[in-house]
Amino acid sequence: MYNLTIRTHFSAAHRLINYQGDCENLHGHNWNVDVTVAARELDTAGLGIDFKILKRHTKELLGELDHKYLNDLTPFADTSPSSEQIARYLFDRLSAQLDNDNVRLERVTVWESEYACASYTRD
Repeated sequence: MYNLTIRTHFSAAHRLINYQGDCENLHGHNWNVDVTVAARELDTAGLGIDFKILKRHTKELLGELDHKYLNDLTPFADTSPSSEQIARYLFDRLSAQLDNDNVRLERVTVWESEYACASYTRD
């Protein structure tokens, strides 16, 4: 199995719901996002998946979040837009686009700071 990872980023504002502390107030982050896929086989160019494809799908999806107030977006209408929930949302959307017979999304990690991140993987 080959693992391939890209890192990209987006900026957005949010506030945590049902949280007692400063993060209950409106604030923002410059999130880094790591997307890791696994590939069983390599193509004739020696690639599991072209990084351009992985980057394109991720960039399109992050464009829906970038410079937005996450609490106002439909995916987070009924849930707190925590790093954990953002990672799960991105995972669900990307796996629907990327998974095939050879490539499978393995993990999405959302870094809200240099020192704090949350990941979502399959069961």
